[in-house]
Amino acid sequence: MKQAFACCVIALLLSVSSIFAEEKETKVALKDLPPAAQKAVQNLIKGAELKGLSKEEENGKTVYEVETLKNGKTRNALIDAGGAILEIEESTDLNEIPGPAKIAIEKASAGGKITKVETVTKGGATTYEAAIKKAGKSSEIKLKADGSKIK
Repeated sequence: MKQAFACCVIALLLSVSSIFAEEKETKVALKDLPPAAQKAVQNLIKGAELKGLSKEEENGKTVYEVETLKNGKTRNALIDAGGAILEIEESTDLNEIPGPAKIAIEKASAGGKITKVETVTKGGATTYEAAIKKAGKSSEIKLKADGSKIK
């Protein structure tokens, strides 16, 4: 019985570790990126400080995450090997987002604290995310400009 339990625990640990292994990020240098991706990164960091550059696998494809800081605000971009920008997340002020999204975030954070607000641009669509700390618990809300939640 103990042997069967030990085998189950080992199998569970191996499956959990393989899940986390799929999301592995590797720090890289700009010179290690394909030429098109290097050019995209150089364009993204104009006037900003490069804080981090990493390579990761998403849905079986290699992508690069570029972390920058400009005027005290963070901006993270995801680009592919061909230099296409797949997604940009930029920290922003709550007062800079559309009114309905702002109201929805304020309502969700009532009795708590908004710790971060970001504008996310992906595939031509812009959405908004907020990190909220309430009653000792952290949560995140994702919204469209009209204030409707994204699941």
